[in-house]
Amino acid sequence: MNPNLNLLQPYPFQRLRDLFKGTTPNPAYTAINLSIGEPKHATPQIIKDALVDNLGGLANYPTTLGSIELRQAISSWISRRYNVPALNPEKAILPVTGSREALFAFAQVIIDNSKTKPVVISPNPFYQIYEGAAFLAGAEPYFLNTVPHKDSKHNHAMDFASVPVDVLKRTQLVYVCSPGNPSGKVMSLAQWKEIFELSDQYGFVIAADECYSEIYFDEANPPLGALQAAHQLSRNYKNLIIFSSLSKRSNVPGMRSGFVAGDESIIEKFALFRTYHGCAMNPAVQAASLTAWNDEVHVIENRRLYAEKFSTVTSILGKTLEVAMPDAAFYLWARTKVSDTEFALKLYRDFNVTVLPGSYLAREAHGINPGKNFVRLALVASLNECIEAAKRVNAM
Repeated sequence: MNPNLNLLQPYPFQRLRDLFKGTTPNPAYTAINLSIGEPKHATPQIIKDALVDNLGGLANYPTTLGSIELRQAISSWISRRYNVPALNPEKAILPVTGSREALFAFAQVIIDNSKTKPVVISPNPFYQIYEGAAFLAGAEPYFLNTVPHKDSKHNHAMDFASVPVDVLKRTQLVYVCSPGNPSGKVMSLAQWKEIFELSDQYGFVIAADECYSEIYFDEANPPLGALQAAHQLSRNYKNLIIFSSLSKRSNVPGMRSGFVAGDESIIEKFALFRTYHGCAMNPAVQAASLTAWNDEVHVIENRRLYAEKFSTVTSILGKTLEVAMPDAAFYLWARTKVSDTEFALKLYRDFNVTVLPGSYLAREAHGINPGKNFVRLALVASLNECIEAAKRVNAM
């Protein structure tokens, strides 16, 4: 048995179930779950129709590379969205079965265990897949605490200047998440410039998790992406791979569809790995994905729904919690006056609202758990449910 399995920690939602064990929520209230970042808006009909219309594809084995039509659609979307030259759909793009499995598998390709104590850097709080991927690839996670700061340059930012040189020399992979989970912060061009220069100096690969890139609140100012930042800085995409997904953008989490794109030499090796890994995308899902990437009307409507919820709920919660509109994504990262676990348990017990303690999304690093005394609220439920949940929070 792989001994690194013993390094894996319980997932945040398992810890939440353990916290609530033996607790009966107040039956006077209907349940409202804001703990899981699972989109609840309706799946667009055009995507469902495309899926049904292409069920004949179930009679064929899918290819690892996916159809050229899908890769061309993704290349065109990247070019439109980020105002960059179109990527080569045959060499720079690979469809994947959701960004989660790709983020995990990627570390297994990148990490070279023949070198001394390889390091994987990630933000903290973080998406737990980053840590698990590092451990099972035989690497050592190194966490950069992303905490509130009145200086916008350092507000919820990964402080690479704090990383010891001996750690940077051993770093082979850096996970970044922009827009961030859970803070919703978007990396600036200056922050990208810093990480690109460090990648050049130390040779590590950058895995840019951009699964929340299409949920933002100003149509005129979409979040800056990693490929876009590289292009604006007149760089190529060496050692840079982005991970994107339809789950949040198009409300199809069950379809498990996304892509990776960037450095062609890395994409080539990742495709080789995935040929053996055996996770090619279902042909019907490929057809539905092509339809999704080619349409922006449903995405604009999706953003409108989130913007309405965030502006309404933030104004209500601001009376009792330290909370502000995020740059993007669908989370509110709220500071609590009591312990985050105590807050979550009381809210569940007394008002039947489920939120996720921030400490469950982070690790103790450099003397603190940066998620402590925060809770994450995923505003994925209906507007009325989110408003009702906010009112119950205020009643605590």
